[in-house]
Amino acid sequence: MAQRSLNKVLLLGNLGKDPEVRYTSSGRAVATFTLATSQQWRDQDGNDQERTEWHRVVAWGRLGEVCGEYLSKGKQVFIEGRIQSREWEDQEGNKRTTVEIIANDMIMLGGGSPSQSRNAGESQKRQAPTQSRGPEQGGKREGGRSQPPPPEDDIPF
Repeated sequence: MAQRSLNKVLLLGNLGKDPEVRYTSSGRAVATFTLATSQQWRDQDGNDQERTEWHRVVAWGRLGEVCGEYLSKGKQVFIEGRIQSREWEDQEGNKRTTVEIIANDMIMLGGGSPSQSRNAGESQKRQAPTQSRGPEQGGKREGGRSQPPPPEDDIPF
């Protein structure tokens, strides 16, 4: 029987700086950025504690281009990927090891500075969706077809 293994990372955090996008000699995009994740807990003495971990994220190809175009410092994102380590030599000839998260998928969740959130809200108002919501989102189903939810002034409470 074959031995099983899994290398999967799921991170939800905030960008520490704007992504840096570079291109390989063959023209393939590669974006790198740092992502902060925080853990909060209360210690034995009842004091609130917090620990922040910093992750180096690498996104290749089209995903790297999208990260470079739409992500910025402070934005909250969900990253799905895998852990990869690589060895390299520094300028003094010392061997170094870097642990990176190779992103397979990224979901933008918002966050960021108040001015970024304000600007994002204004652009969303200008591009208000006109789609009907399905039953799982509050719409009703009549005769097998989804109906949009009633206008807010028709809600009886």
